Amino acid sequence: MLSAEPVSQIARFRKSRLNLTQFSNELIALLDAGLSLIEALDALTEKERDEAVRAVFDGIRRRLYEGVSFSVALAEYPTSFSALYVATVRASERSGVITESLKRYVTYQEQIDLLKKRLINASIYPAVLFVVGILVVVFLVGYVVPRFSGIYEDIGGDLPLASRLLMSWGKLLAAHGWTVFFAFIAFVVFGVRGILKPAFRAKIAALVSKIPTVGYQLEIYQLARLYRTTGMLLRGGIPVVTAFEMTRGLLSADSQPKLETATRAIREGQSMTEALSNYGLTTPVAERMLRVGEKSGNMGEMMERIAAFYDEEMSRWVDIATRLIEPAMMTVIGLVIGAVVVLMYFPIFELAGSIR
Repeated sequence: MLSAEPVSQIARFRKSRLNLTQFSNELIALLDAGLSLIEALDALTEKERDEAVRAVFDGIRRRLYEGVSFSVALAEYPTSFSALYVATVRASERSGVITESLKRYVTYQEQIDLLKKRLINASIYPAVLFVVGILVVVFLVGYVVPRFSGIYEDIGGDLPLASRLLMSWGKLLAAHGWTVFFAFIAFVVFGVRGILKPAFRAKIAALVSKIPTVGYQLEIYQLARLYRTTGMLLRGGIPVVTAFEMTRGLLSADSQPKLETATRAIREGQSMTEALSNYGLTTPVAERMLRVGEKSGNMGEMMERIAAFYDEEMSRWVDIATRLIEPAMMTVIGLVIGAVVVLMYFPIFELAGSIR
């Protein structure tokens, strides 16, 4: 059965693998070379091999030939082009300098990706260390300990309480190994599904934010995203109230009402610095820099500078935390493995002492 639905409508609901940064860089290069927007899109469509992405480009070109603006055409594909990207293009259409706005977006996205990469790289080694430590402990308790328990049963004699508990856990794990394995797989699957749900992530973030130092750094991370995104929108010509309304989703569920209230205060005539400060969306350093930005009339650039300052602060904290967490995890895992080994060999030590 054939469908008469336009390709643009079909592609709207398909998840295309469009890399916005790469697309923007290629579009900038073609526009700087003297091609018109439609000619540049024609070239990008011809070189594209992904059918989903090609369908998106075809739909955009068709809408441009129909006379709609570039931003309106992009807005019809929300799975490929974010609201922030569409707003950036819309602002550039007002000023007539689309390449400058796209370059600003590329710089913004590269800075966001760099910060994410730092956080991910900092968490890889502790995560691997934790998983390896858990696997070693499971191997000792599930495979080695049951063998020792059989030997001790043949020899006879009383074992210390801690050793008896360890042997019992080892027998239980050996007898129901597959059950424990499938239970662990089910736990991982449900955990991943929970992480994919925004409500679950919000609960986890709320719990983590209660940790004093970690909670403060999470707040700094959110403020950095808020200030950088808002600054880019302001430099692109987006009004302050509209920019804050668009960036509200960057904050946690607890902070979003604060930004809504601050936005309402700005709409009613209050200065941006006072509104953000009154509702806990600044730090002392950021507040002073915002006041300077208001006096100079260059608030967009100042907000991006504040975001860069926050990024540097977070990078220093991540480096220090990584240096502390790694030896701490190695110490804890070493103590756990050492305790298991000592409890396994403790009866042998007692037996050797009694023989002497």
